[in-house]
Amino acid sequence: MGPNSVRLVHQRDGEAQTLADSVATETLADDVERADGLLSQGRGLMFRRSMPEGYGLVFSFDEPATRTIHTLFVFEPIDVLWLVDDEVINVERLRPFRGLAHGLADTVVELPAGVAENVKPGDTVRLED
Repeated sequence: MGPNSVRLVHQRDGEAQTLADSVATETLADDVERADGLLSQGRGLMFRRSMPEGYGLVFSFDEPATRTIHTLFVFEPIDVLWLVDDEVINVERLRPFRGLAHGLADTVVELPAGVAENVKPGDTVRLED
């Protein structure tokens, strides 16, 4: 991880927040891309043949609203997290080409399938420098 890197960190619900406590937190992704423009948000993971280990795509929005994610032209299954103020509202695994789900979010995170296996609603997921 480089000096300007951002990582995506998961903290289980109800656990004390200490960065030194490796049990309380886990890194979901250390290669984080932000989809912050209209084009990058519309494209998402479409047309990518694979995702590198440690990769995460983060969509940030100004306020919570219902956000829809599809996997048309996404070649691998993905885990999707819907967050409001860093709290996990919903977690879904979507199949390639045929997945569709929506949830309330001000941030949506897409990860390779299996990465969010231990993430549950009520947990915290946040970006850290």
